[in-house]
Amino acid sequence: MSVEEVPPKRRGRSATLRDVATLAGVSIATASKALNNRRHVGAETRVRVQSAADQLDFSPNALAQGMVAQRSGTVGLITSDLVGRFSIPVLRGAEDAFGSERMSVLLCDAREDRIREQHHLRALMSRRVDGLIVVGARPDPRPSLGKGLEVPVVYAYAPSDDPTDMSVVADDFAGGRLAIDHLLVCGRRRIAHITGDPGYGATHERARGASERLQEVGLQLAGGAVMFGEWSEAWGRGATRLLLERQPDLDAVFAGSDQIARGVLDALLEAGRQVPEEVAVIGFDNWEVLATGSRPPLTTVDPSLENIGRAAAMRLAAAIEGHVGSGIEVEPCRLVTRSSTAPLH
Repeated sequence: MSVEEVPPKRRGRSATLRDVATLAGVSIATASKALNNRRHVGAETRVRVQSAADQLDFSPNALAQGMVAQRSGTVGLITSDLVGRFSIPVLRGAEDAFGSERMSVLLCDAREDRIREQHHLRALMSRRVDGLIVVGARPDPRPSLGKGLEVPVVYAYAPSDDPTDMSVVADDFAGGRLAIDHLLVCGRRRIAHITGDPGYGATHERARGASERLQEVGLQLAGGAVMFGEWSEAWGRGATRLLLERQPDLDAVFAGSDQIARGVLDALLEAGRQVPEEVAVIGFDNWEVLATGSRPPLTTVDPSLENIGRAAAMRLAAAIEGHVGSGIEVEPCRLVTRSSTAPLH
């Protein structure tokens, strides 16, 4: 038997969660969920993972063993998101991916202040954290923490400006295409795009995805161009009023955020336009308190922040074990359909 064929336990080291996942033919996250009896894992997959764990002499109690041996069992998460709109879902996803009582995540809010960020960094390092996840306040490149740290770092939601760092972000370009695809399936052809601050890279990526998808089917944006403005309901209302003056036969609006979409819905209601019978509206972010409380409830593109957190945690777990990655990994967005869109009759 070759060295490669000898199970990890017999080669003088304990099997890791990665070994179990590889043998079972599943992702590390799925193996973790299966061994921890988490939801969203099928019975057949659960049995296959457990069988692999048994074969490798690996038990659920050892899930974090490879990560916490001679380590603190803690990971730091530094965010600049003041209200937790983006960092909390990322944190939930990260904790779910670690999937063990023996791994803890410490959350620090840098408040978009570099001095405060450095203070939290020093405090986390003094606690001997095993790694760091850094979450930006906006989905644009942020300064790298540098290469002088003793622990690995993964950037989530906002990528590092250093391409040799490991970053996990949402696919805003594909999210824009996804929104237009849905409206096209609903039979809409006169589609406008009202979005926010043009200083955001994500604003342009969503707009580029939407515009290119329309061009592929021989259509142009209603109103003649992307309408850039602010991330606010007030801008959504004002832009929609202007849009209805320019193109009264409008039949759909893709809003660059759920806040803007709420303003779009208000202006359409004021103008006596029925949603979705006459005009379909789709937002972006899946901010549930806004989307579910809209009149009607808002169809939206979800950037899957929890998936970003899970992926960042798995990349960090791999880096802690010595498998350091680099570059930007994009996570797909998903469509959440509610009552603000429907096929034309």
